[in-house]
Amino acid sequence: MFPSTDRSGTDASDDQVAAGNDADDTVVDGAVADDGTDLGPFEGLEREIRLLIRRAQSSGTSIARRVHPELDASAYPLLAHVAERPGARGSDLATFFGVGRATVSRQLSRLAELGLVERTVDPDDSRGQRITLTPDGAARLDRARSSRVAMLEGALATWETEEVSQLARLLNRYSADIVAWKQSH
Repeated sequence: MFPSTDRSGTDASDDQVAAGNDADDTVVDGAVADDGTDLGPFEGLEREIRLLIRRAQSSGTSIARRVHPELDASAYPLLAHVAERPGARGSDLATFFGVGRATVSRQLSRLAELGLVERTVDPDDSRGQRITLTPDGAARLDRARSSRVAMLEGALATWETEEVSQLARLLNRYSADIVAWKQSH
């Protein structure tokens, strides 16, 4: 069971939006349209993903600012991915996020300007670069990530640990299946 409500036009903080903490949130067994009618499973899933994305976008600025006051919200996932895969190439990042190389290049340039990443020549291909976090970038990302984990722990305090693990597994499966489907179509 997940919180379900449209959040447009509210004044909730980014963390409240991300956690779904608002008096208007309701918990339902199945997704329900705004008019109260039951939605089918895929319509309900579409609605919940739409709301999840909206909440994630709202909290993105907050989490990015925790890393660096001048960091753009869209760069946080890129930074986190580099932390998980040190030495990634810009082209790999573009493929992973489904964006153009020029977009990733601009974001990496900005991250380098902020002292969060460093680029080195790829020893396997001198035309490419390998991206790693700087020590400062790693420390800042770790603090921001710890803050976000603490928020999730608080927001989901009534959940069983297995429920949180199951949600993580299902979201991972969802992401992998969506990427695979997009690549085949």
